[in-house]
Amino acid sequence: MEGALGALAIGTGYLAILSPALIIWVVFHYVNKLQKNKNETLLNIAKTINDPEQVREIVDQLNQKKKPTDLRKSGVILIFIGIGLAGFGALSIPILKSVGFLVSSLGIGLLVAGYIYPNESEEITKAVESFEK
Repeated sequence: MEGALGALAIGTGYLAILSPALIIWVVFHYVNKLQKNKNETLLNIAKTINDPEQVREIVDQLNQKKKPTDLRKSGVILIFIGIGLAGFGALSIPILKSVGFLVSSLGIGLLVAGYIYPNESEEITKAVESFEK
């Protein structure tokens, strides 16, 4: 019985140490699988459509870049999440007060970064024009 218990303890340690690598492998495996399925679907659609212009439109729709994340919006959301955690911590669990202030400070950092590094083309143009003046 003692040998099995020792093996279980060692196995649990290995599992705890290797679980992050397992999680990363699973994520990459499914991302690659989705990309492969996407490419196969695109190939099947291209085979059935005779008009090359329609194929180009479908490819363009699939390859559209996502809009960049608005750092200001994310910052405001994090600030209020942190305020909520801090308020909940003040009422019940004191450790949440510290966590709330940490999350709020991250939100403030994102908010400031959103104003320092604008991501919209009009905002970048305005920033360059105001700098040149």
